[in-house]
Amino acid sequence: MPAIFAYTELEREKYAIMNIMCVSLGCDKNLADTELMLGILQKKGYSFTDDENLADVIVVNTCCFIGDAKEESIQTLLEMAELKKTGRLRVLVAAGCLAQRYREEIREELPEVDALVGTMAAEEIAEAIEEALAGGISNHYRDLNAPLSVCGDRVVTTGGHYAYLKIAEGCGKHCTYCIIPKVRGDYRSVPMEVLAAQAGKLAEGGVKELILVAQETTLYGVDLYGKKSLHLLLKRLAQVEGIRWIRILYCYPEEITEELVETMAEEPKICHYLDIPVQHASDQVLRRMGRRTSQEQLRSIIAGLRERIPDICLRTTLISGFPGETQEDFEELYRFVNEMEFDRLGVFPYSREEDTPAAEMSGQVEDVVKERRRDELMELQQAVAFEKAESMVGQVLTAMIEGKAADEDVYVARTYRDAPDVDGYLFLNTTAFLDSGDFVKVLVTDSNEYDLIGEIVDEGEDFL
Repeated sequence: MPAIFAYTELEREKYAIMNIMCVSLGCDKNLADTELMLGILQKKGYSFTDDENLADVIVVNTCCFIGDAKEESIQTLLEMAELKKTGRLRVLVAAGCLAQRYREEIREELPEVDALVGTMAAEEIAEAIEEALAGGISNHYRDLNAPLSVCGDRVVTTGGHYAYLKIAEGCGKHCTYCIIPKVRGDYRSVPMEVLAAQAGKLAEGGVKELILVAQETTLYGVDLYGKKSLHLLLKRLAQVEGIRWIRILYCYPEEITEELVETMAEEPKICHYLDIPVQHASDQVLRRMGRRTSQEQLRSIIAGLRERIPDICLRTTLISGFPGETQEDFEELYRFVNEMEFDRLGVFPYSREEDTPAAEMSGQVEDVVKERRRDELMELQQAVAFEKAESMVGQVLTAMIEGKAADEDVYVARTYRDAPDVDGYLFLNTTAFLDSGDFVKVLVTDSNEYDLIGEIVDEGEDFL
């Protein structure tokens, strides 16, 4: 949640101690946009609150990637709108993907929304709020395919010791189930010097782990530099003083280069962790999805990663019940998951999204079948994950402290194998005084389902 920030006397008078609450829904890429909006509003002199009953302005940064996300965004807007009747709320802003995709519907069905801010117009959040406060109709949208050149100061909401760095926007893959190109535009990279400057500012503010995100990180630089340049960006970010870990998410497997793998293997700051969303393993389903890999290629890519970086932790996501997925296709996927033994895995039932080719495909699978197949895959993966956790017992790992359990001498930490919010934790019993963001060396002594238990064997800044 946002913290409270100071502002000048002149700004205090101008904004009459105007309290703003920001609600960020959906993915970590959305969170990066929310933090950019908070940074802009902070500079304008607004104060922030995490209490909806004290908010004069509420900004909801929405998501509409799948049906559940869309429903959550709509319900959140409806709940916040009620505060116009029961609280002090004066302005309600809908920002992000839902506001981009359904601007006319929101205007018609949710008149309580005072301002709309599209996905590419986050930098105009202050103007949108000021127009709404003045009683005007506020709509802020930009060209979806405009180049990316500016990354303003951000208010980090993740606790301060790690932050997401969005290195690109949009996507040009056009998978048949995905709406992203229609709400985020084509793939555009953020210039390397801009990202390096932002990383430096984040490090100065106490951030020690950078988590690189985009709709697809592996194509970074193709539009700006004429070639895949993620490995070059990683080398530059690794030079930023204060950064200890760099983690990479959302790597399309077919775009992983030898240069990227070698950079990961050789640069000690880069976590041996990759998120590679494969979505399926049946070639028939992969073709219908518009994916660019076959099962044979996926097996080869995964084997190559594990051969070059033996301790690599691989996360993936799958879709169950895609249109046309037969029982035989599902069984092929099940075998693939069983044999690949991914360290981390998530499964999502197919969501039929309007304006996508897959929504019009024949062979739509019943919800009960999608969910049953999802559950079967997750049950299989649970057994794999538990075994993976048990295999870590006896190893010494570097861990970053996330926080302390209330009234207990137990700290919560993450290893290189754990991305925030989606993976497991490591629990430490110690009477030592540690701060969030501290690094310690830990002997893993036990496991508990997805999580690890350990004891400190060293602490300090002389190791990675």
